[in-house]
Amino acid sequence: MLQSILGALPSDFPWRKDIQYFDTITSTNDVLKAMAAQGAPQGTTLIAGSQSGGRGRLGRTFLSPPDTGIYLSVLLRPSCPPVELMHLTCAAGCAACDAIESAAGFRPGIKWTNDIVYQKRKLAGILTEMGLGQDGNVSYAVIGIGINCNQQLTDFPAELQSFAGSLKMAAGQAVDRDVVAAKMVAAFCRMERRLLFHRQEILECYRRDCVTIGQAVSVLHPAGSRKGTALDVDDAGALVVQYEDGTTEHVNSGEVSVRGLYQYV
Repeated sequence: MLQSILGALPSDFPWRKDIQYFDTITSTNDVLKAMAAQGAPQGTTLIAGSQSGGRGRLGRTFLSPPDTGIYLSVLLRPSCPPVELMHLTCAAGCAACDAIESAAGFRPGIKWTNDIVYQKRKLAGILTEMGLGQDGNVSYAVIGIGINCNQQLTDFPAELQSFAGSLKMAAGQAVDRDVVAAKMVAAFCRMERRLLFHRQEILECYRRDCVTIGQAVSVLHPAGSRKGTALDVDDAGALVVQYEDGTTEHVNSGEVSVRGLYQYV
């Protein structure tokens, strides 16, 4: 499978020699973070056909069965203060939409903050993680994504069937998983080149693709939930919510979950 993925990339692709493929792995993010701590270079990419310990945001399990999806993580070495990467998940979301549009022929949307969706079904999930150096700057950033490629609805557990989807279900035909993987890695590479110097362009793209903006939402705080409307995404990637009493809040993904257009957290 690795040779097929490499064959779908340009011969001069800069990360080409640092791509590895595994039939199965615990978690591409976890393994790549360990490699980052050992000095792996920027562009190191792990691609797997399945994961035994896939993770999503807030520590949730990410279902990663064999032979139907693609699970990959890429390593960046930005060497900048963390505040300069507050839009990293936004950038990764736009790159994922670009890759899926190129590989499958339709453009999905983004459910704030990190889910790739189409016609009210979740197709993919993104997990970004960082490590800091002794100087306080970002030593590494890992972008992970799991993509449902060729699942049928009945392939998902019953409790997920109301909102889970795949590229095959959305496109009406099976997709080439090798091409999906290659397009995704190439999109993340292009994203890296723009990350620090085209922040506003990235945020504008994210706002266009974000299906949460303009929707009624319920913001889930530890003390309870509050209903409101998602107005915008600010320059730090926070969701701007106006509550029923007229007050507004800039909601950070690490603090709360948002229910709204899609009936899952």
